[in-house]
Formats: sequence, structure tokens, C-alpha cells
Amino acid sequence: MQLTKSEALFAEAQRLMPGGVNSPVRSFRAVTGTPPFIASGSGSRVVDVDGNEYIDYLGSWGPLVLGHAHPSVVAALMRAAENGTSFGAPVEQEVELARLITGALPSIESLRLVNSGTEACMSAIRLARAFTGRDKIIKFAGNYHGHADGLLVRAGSGGLTHGIPTSAGVPESYASETLVADFNDLDSVEQLFNSYPNAIAGIIVEPVAGNMGVVGPTPGFLEGLRRVTAHDGAMLIFDEVITGFRVGAGGAQGLYGIMPDITTLGKIIGGGLPVGCYGGRREIMERVAPLGDMYQAGTLSGNPLAVSAGVATLTELRKPGVYEQIDRLATRLTDGVGAAFRINRVGSMFTGFFNPGPVESLAEVEQSDATKYGRYFHALLERGVYIAPSQFEAGFVSTAHTEADIDATIERVREALAELG
Repeated sequence: MQLTKSEALFAEAQRLMPGGVNSPVRSFRAVTGTPPFIASGSGSRVVDVDGNEYIDYLGSWGPLVLGHAHPSVVAALMRAAENGTSFGAPVEQEVELARLITGALPSIESLRLVNSGTEACMSAIRLARAFTGRDKIIKFAGNYHGHADGLLVRAGSGGLTHGIPTSAGVPESYASETLVADFNDLDSVEQLFNSYPNAIAGIIVEPVAGNMGVVGPTPGFLEGLRRVTAHDGAMLIFDEVITGFRVGAGGAQGLYGIMPDITTLGKIIGGGLPVGCYGGRREIMERVAPLGDMYQAGTLSGNPLAVSAGVATLTELRKPGVYEQIDRLATRLTDGVGAAFRINRVGSMFTGFFNPGPVESLAEVEQSDATKYGRYFHALLERGVYIAPSQFEAGFVSTAHTEADIDATIERVREALAELG
């Protein structure tokens, strides 16, 4: 596979940007080698600057549930751009997007649009503290909620990939307000509530972990979190930045039948543009300025480009049979390659672990053979299949994938595994 142009670009990028990238996992340090620089995408495929084409299961890390350059999204963006890219003032499309979100997620009666999942989670935690008058937050080892200081404590995603789950530059005095429990271990949560009575503002959790690879909740875990927080007067925050409108029309909360107090969203609700949102019960959201005393603002929040792409995406997802189609394709893929891996899948998000399994916790995730995954990654890349460049991330199927794509991928996976021996 020829990567001459990508290699030249990466060499220059490394002189201009830390590691040559603007988000660490893109650097390929976990799998080694040169990252292809992507020139274009259409449907289920991307093409790099050297002309190599790949069936894409990265999907921009989740937002592209409709695939690349979906006609409805492109048309919405063109209309919006022709009328102006940003005003710093209310626009009709942000009302329409809010209507679509609140209509799909009953736990969200009111919401605030922001510009990223990090911003959404950071704001949700500030809101939980404001509403409860408490300071401490519980998160789970291996869950990732963006790069806000208080959340970079035993984090997943790039932090886990690069071996720095707790970031430098986070004051111990601030990090000490973040308590860490074990995902899928309700006892570890209850112990923290017993140790810090009336001090915990809330729990933030990925209801389906996607940033240590896909790890679903074990039976009773989410229900237990709801019970414990309700009993203590703490907030339950579902980080659905990945799972929102991905695992179903109602997100993970709809799939599992749990009503959180606050929800964060991102990725899909922007249709591939930078976006985030946090929302919840009206009484909670009324603490947000200008109605209340919890301040949060953003110059580009609710900008017409992002919200137009989001409206177009969510409108497409409301069509009958869409989620059944994606789930059917994802099942076909994971069933086709499952004999070689421990496959964890929820809806159209999945991870194949080089691990005998089961994989239900960070400790079990960390037993995976990341070195073998790196070799597997390159064997697939050379065969025209683009997956996450880390064992500890999720893959995604989109509406643009076809049965032919899936079957071709299964065959190439088998070839790649045969090469590995």
C-alpha cells in the first residue's frame, strides 16, 4: 500500500503539531506506522491522499451514523452556509433540533446546546454540583467523558490507549473531588456513598462504555445506579455522547429503560460537525443561566451549520426500519468474525478484543493483547478496511454500509487473521 503523500504530510505535521495530530489516538502510536491522511469520504468508504480506498468502520469516531457525505446532510449544510455560518444569536434550526431531541428522550425536558462532548460533560457536572450543593463526583475507571480536568482521572479513550489515564496538569486538590468506582461493580459505588455521606453530587457514567472498547452494562448495574442515586439525593448523569441515537432512537436510556437526571449528547446530534448538549428535568435545567445561577456560555453554541446537520441526521433516523437495518448489518458483521475474537456489541457499536473473555470491566479489558491488535489493524488497513487504531476503542456500522461491504470485510478479516497465524 502506497502512503507517500501521507508520510510527507505526517512528517510536516509533526513539526507543526504535538505528535502531528489534533487528537492523540490519530497518531497511530498505539499501533505504530503512518496514519493515512483522508482526502474524501462517500457512503461507507473513505479515500486517502494517496488514492487508497477503505471500508470505514471508524465513522469519525461515531457521529456518521448515516455514512460519509449523506445527501440530506450535505444539502442541509449547503443551505445553511449560503445564509451565513454563525450569528451569535438564536436561529430557528436550534429550536428544531431541541424539539427532535426532547421528543426522543423523555428524560430531557430542557437542554442547552454546546460545542463538544467534553463541554457537555463538564457543564453537566457543574450543574449537578449547583443543583445538589455538593462537590464530589463518581466516575468509572475506563469511562471517558472528555478532557475537562476533573474527569481525567483513570480515563478511557486516548488516555487508556497511551498509558496516561490520569493527566499531568490536573491539580490533586481538584482531582480529589473525583471518586473512581469500577464499571459493572455496584458494590464499589455503594462503598463510596457509605464513605462520603451527603457529599456526592452525582454519578457520571457511559451506560454502554465505548472508550475502553465496547463494554455493555451487566444486568442490574444501571438499575442499581438509579436506585443508589435516588436514595441519596445525588444526580445520575448518563454520558450518551456516543450511545445517543446510536444504540436506538431513545439512546441507551431507552434501550435499558432507565431515566437519568441529566444526559449529555454529542456526535450524532451534529451530523459530523462539532456539537454537544446537556439536558434533563426542567427543574434542574432552570438552574442554568440566564434563568439560574449556574453559568455556562458559548460563542458558537447552536450555530446554524452544526444544528442543520443535526436536524438532517435525526430526521433521517426517524424513518421506519433504520435502526433495524443497522443492527442487522452489525449482527451480520460480528457473527461473521466472532469466532476469532471476543466480540462485544451493543446495537451498531462493537469491539473485537484479542481476549478470551468475558470482557465486562476495565481489568478484563486490560488483559487484551494490544500488540496483536496492532498487527491485526495494519493487516486490515492494507486490505482496505479502516478500524479504530487502538484496541480500546469502538467500531461503528452505518446506514451506508451494505451487505456486500460486510461480507467483503468478513473475508478480509479472515485473511488478516490467517496472516497473523
